[in-house]
Amino acid sequence: MRDLPARIVFACDRNTVRSPMAAAIMRHLFGHRVAVDSVGVLAHGEVPDGFAVAVMAELGLDIAGHEAKPFDTVDFAAVDHVVTFTPCAHHRALQVASDVCVVEYWPLPDPVSDEDASRDDRLAACRALRETLLEHIGARFPAVDAQRLA
Repeated sequence: MRDLPARIVFACDRNTVRSPMAAAIMRHLFGHRVAVDSVGVLAHGEVPDGFAVAVMAELGLDIAGHEAKPFDTVDFAAVDHVVTFTPCAHHRALQVASDVCVVEYWPLPDPVSDEDASRDDRLAACRALRETLLEHIGARFPAVDAQRLA
């Protein structure tokens, strides 16, 4: 498998939408072949966003029990790969991990940040993010058929 890391961490700001969604997809696609974790720059034990939980459940993936974790909970010396989704998370990952592992930036917007959006619009945005994550993970690690979840 091309560039399959032994341990990967997904990182965003709060660790309640993008990074737990990506981690769940990666775990599902690779099972025990890859250790997967997720963190957030501003994470302090929050639960996942309800819209993220709902769209992942549509694929049979349960992220409801996820608890947001900050960067300092991970030993980056034991990590092979970090994928960041926000400028803030990318900057932090470069500070703590760039000398020990690969750090990639996938700039993906927060689908639930628009508090004025309707429920349907927020669900649609989370679904679009989920599909984008499937595409990105499938492209980055092409030995896996990411369409299994679609």
